[in-house]
Amino acid sequence: MTLRSYLEGAWHTGAGEGVPVADAVTGETVTRVTSEGLDLAAAVAYARRTGLAALGELTFPQRAAALKAAALALQERRQELYELSARAGATRRDAAVDVDGGIGTALVYAGLGRKGLPDHTLIVEDDPVPLGKGGTFAGRHILTTPRGISVQINAFNFPVWGMLEKLAPALLAGLPTIVKPATPTAYIAAHAVRIIEESGALPPGAIQLVAGGVPGLFDLLGGQDHIGFTGSADTAARLRSDPAVTRRSARFNAEADSLNCSVLGPDAVPGQPEFDLFADALVTEMTVKAGQKCTAIRRAFVPASLIDAVSEAVAARLAQVVVGAPDAAGVTMGALVGLQQREDVRAAVARLASAGSIVSGDPDKVEVAGADAERGAFLSPLLLRVDDVARQEPHEVEAFGPVSTLMPYGGIAELGELIARGEGSLAGSVVSSDGDFVRQVVLGAAAHHGRILVLDRDSAGESTGHGIPMPQLVHGGPGRAGGGQEEGGLRAVYAHLQRTALQGGPAFLDSISQ
Repeated sequence: MTLRSYLEGAWHTGAGEGVPVADAVTGETVTRVTSEGLDLAAAVAYARRTGLAALGELTFPQRAAALKAAALALQERRQELYELSARAGATRRDAAVDVDGGIGTALVYAGLGRKGLPDHTLIVEDDPVPLGKGGTFAGRHILTTPRGISVQINAFNFPVWGMLEKLAPALLAGLPTIVKPATPTAYIAAHAVRIIEESGALPPGAIQLVAGGVPGLFDLLGGQDHIGFTGSADTAARLRSDPAVTRRSARFNAEADSLNCSVLGPDAVPGQPEFDLFADALVTEMTVKAGQKCTAIRRAFVPASLIDAVSEAVAARLAQVVVGAPDAAGVTMGALVGLQQREDVRAAVARLASAGSIVSGDPDKVEVAGADAERGAFLSPLLLRVDDVARQEPHEVEAFGPVSTLMPYGGIAELGELIARGEGSLAGSVVSSDGDFVRQVVLGAAAHHGRILVLDRDSAGESTGHGIPMPQLVHGGPGRAGGGQEEGGLRAVYAHLQRTALQGGPAFLDSISQ
């Protein structure tokens, strides 16, 4: 069966055989993905004509209500998305991070739109600024909807959340969206769009979905359009160099791969709560979504005097992890998204292991519950250790799976240099109850991170954890992490709007929002 695309208000099937997508657990073909023969130019024209006009008739609170209705429709049928997610190797806990996390993000944005945006289609951003001595000439800024569209190109690991966290601010801003999901999990994103479409929550043209490649799409984009990308740094660099961005100035936002780190403070010795919090967090980040998260901990920095203790504690916890089919009893970690992803991770682990050693797990062997270890894309969680922190591999190679590397540090200065070698990260964390140590680490690491979590015994009870972005806060990071920003509350909505400085008489400036 070929996965259909939702374009121009209807479902269309691409031509040709397409790319087969396998069940991550059984290896059976789930669907085939192709966009061959689909009229993407017509889809863009439909978004600009029908979608932009329909959203333009709605005020910000009305758009927020539509977004809420779409999220509630997904919530009512989320069990269908859980079941499809299991075919991509996700456990129920993994699916909740994606599905429930995406729905929750959309609902947060619906609330922000209802409470924080005016009952209008434009935003008056500030008070008039006098520009003349006589008081007859002033200026102020307004935010309006561009006459364009939003195109989102998403990664395979979060087909629901990745789509909704981009859709929500674009929708509030009045921009119709074309979704291009990653092929391995496109069938999950497509089903979410089908649920939204069947609910009738969004106006015509507000959302479309292309299953498969999008050749020529960027040729149709320009300065009124917004492109949101999540994926590898190499692909981000290629897209960023497209003439749509470099010549026609389409807005481009990237969230790319990232060698995120977590730091254990010297005070967090065995027996202290922070020691256990660190070990637990590391195992969680290695095993949720089988480590296929752009925010997962790839580099774990611990005091040199504690590295043996940490290594033993984490290895003991990993020994309790049960890998297998998501519906099998006792399973705590599912499969990678596919066999090719498993091979990519194994190759990356080999490079990392050349700089150190594997402490726990075997990249070539894993015991699996409820499935065949070779037919499914299963992999053992792998903890590595690199004592020679001058080696390049742990600071350059990302194994996008259940993999993390322990490294020792001596003092604050060395730690700061090691953190910076990641060349920009989405998320970092510091686990310590020593306020002075935490302050020094945060002030040194902030320039290299989009988000930093401080975890201690007092905050642990309510902490959302190292790897979970919150819609109220910025998600993104500098350098290797893409240099972009997503979410961040209403900041993400403003990023989709056009800021214009108005100059004129005070009476006119006061009347602009009436």
